[in-house]
Amino acid sequence: MPWSNQNGGGGPWGGGGGNNQGPWGQGPNRPRGGRGGPPDLEDIIRRGQDQLRNIVPGGFNGGVAVIIAAVLVVFWLFQCIYIVQPDERGVELRFGQPKEEISTPGLHFHLWPMETVEIVKVTVQQQNIGSTSASSSTGLMLSGDQNILNVEFSVFFTVIDPKAYLFNVENPAETLQQVAESAMREIIGRRPAQDAFRNNRQPIETEVAAIVQGTMDRYNAGMAVTAVTIQDVAPPRDVADAFEEVQRAEQDKQRLVEEANQYANQKLGQARGDAAQIREAAAAYKDRVVKEADGEAQRFTAINEEYSKAPEVTRKRLFLETMEQVLKNSKKVVIDEKQGIVPYLPLNEIGKPAQQGG
Repeated sequence: MPWSNQNGGGGPWGGGGGNNQGPWGQGPNRPRGGRGGPPDLEDIIRRGQDQLRNIVPGGFNGGVAVIIAAVLVVFWLFQCIYIVQPDERGVELRFGQPKEEISTPGLHFHLWPMETVEIVKVTVQQQNIGSTSASSSTGLMLSGDQNILNVEFSVFFTVIDPKAYLFNVENPAETLQQVAESAMREIIGRRPAQDAFRNNRQPIETEVAAIVQGTMDRYNAGMAVTAVTIQDVAPPRDVADAFEEVQRAEQDKQRLVEEANQYANQKLGQARGDAAQIREAAAAYKDRVVKEADGEAQRFTAINEEYSKAPEVTRKRLFLETMEQVLKNSKKVVIDEKQGIVPYLPLNEIGKPAQQGG
């Protein structure tokens, strides 16, 4: 190139490119440090020690002791201070013996390690009991009518005495689970399966809660059972189909019984209506006959009084009225022979029915 021979083979700016120099007359940049190698680690440590001697009184050896002591003090203070949340209570122990006072929510201090603290939640807690999984038989129970049920339920409780809860029972949660499961088995064993399915769950839950509370009180566990709730009741999976078939048969039975009761009530109502109608008709007939008899008796009494006043006239009148009633439908004409026969009397027309005018 044109500039390759200028200045003894230097670059275009007059700087020689030989002897490992760049175009500006300087050689390539080299790492700083001795002999062109990486920074010396011993030198860095030595300079750090010098700075530490200037900061820590007594030199490096005394400073390490102070740092260790400071770290230990901070660690001890960290262990001595604890915080109790609003939904918690704390029980301090001195050499394993619980103190009388209960730590309320806030910041507290105790002398660790001579004193320790146990934190307990005092809000409502839930303990789930029973399982519907095929591999677990925790919730399998026998009902009063010899049916196997898989009952899943929950127990809600609060801690009312933290010291009793922590130290009177070894494992409160496990104890509560065992007691609740035993109580549920007892109550389910007294009742038919239908009560647990849908009919009478509320009485079952109430009885179980009372038994669990009484048992935990005898243990002095410091717990208050607030509620027991049955979450699910199902037959074992192996017999679920047969159980559902039995349930359908029970429902059909109840439906037929209800239909029969409805038919019986309908017929019974109809029979009661007919009976009432017959009783009313009989009462009406009785009243009519009694009144007719009373009327006949009064008539007879009146006739008897008139007869006593004029026997011949009354006897003759009664005879004529009776003969009139007897002979009114007869086609014969009876004439007194003493009176004679009137010539123009239409005897042939008397027996014929009267012609209607038209």
